[in-house]
Amino acid sequence: MTPCVAPPGWPAQVRPPDAPDWERTAASWLLDLCPADYRGYPGLRRHVVVLARFAVLYVEAGQAACRRGLSEARADLREVASDEVIDAAIQTFQLEESRLLGIRRAVGLVEEALRGRRYVARL
Repeated sequence: MTPCVAPPGWPAQVRPPDAPDWERTAASWLLDLCPADYRGYPGLRRHVVVLARFAVLYVEAGQAACRRGLSEARADLREVASDEVIDAAIQTFQLEESRLLGIRRAVGLVEEALRGRRYVARL
């Protein structure tokens, strides 16, 4: 029997692929990433791979929002905030962009596993 292996970047809240209840833990984690309203859609709760696709798109939208916020912050905020406040906003966008990059990798790994991809331990 091959041991269950989770690749680098796999979310700690999700059991490795093929571990007992791993898909349940994946669904729970994915729902936590998405808007609360997603919990009300029975199709997303029944079909975890579809939920994963929704989560990927949701995270990517957040990444796009961060990129837009970074590119427009100085122009959009200069009349309503000091340079210090704008710099803090830019730093916050950068931190969020970094956080979302890791989440996007993790969501992608979970989606691939739900679609049948398995990972092999390397020495």
